[in-house]
Amino acid sequence: MTRIDFYVHAQDKLRTACVLTAKAVAGGHRVFVLTADEAAASHLDRLLWTDPAIGFLPHCRAGHRLAAVTPAIVDYRAEPLPRGDVLLNLSGGCPEFFPGFRRLLEIVGQDPADIQQGRSRFRHYRGQGYAIETHELHRAAARS
Repeated sequence: MTRIDFYVHAQDKLRTACVLTAKAVAGGHRVFVLTADEAAASHLDRLLWTDPAIGFLPHCRAGHRLAAVTPAIVDYRAEPLPRGDVLLNLSGGCPEFFPGFRRLLEIVGQDPADIQQGRSRFRHYRGQGYAIETHELHRAAARS
């Protein structure tokens, strides 16, 4: 069964996505980051070229010729569906194909509308019988 982790109270969802993607790739996992639209995919693509400033996280789009050998895929389309261990969902909805991944990561920001969407996704997954781990990012930042 897919392991689901919610990262809540993120100050910057895309920067948090960069950090989580980098950690997963460093751990030897293949990651598919599903964004809401082309603009979000392009923005995240640019961030992954520059964040961290002293590193580079190999990534491409789902339809790219090197997608099969690239550790991180960033796209707003799931066709063709990239293979991977980790699905990082930034789409705002519940991707119906998430059970094909070992792990699903959800990031919830601080905006009231995003919090409501996050709660809806949480209820959806919990209603399907998934155990969910919650990570409160504002508490983690306060300890740093």
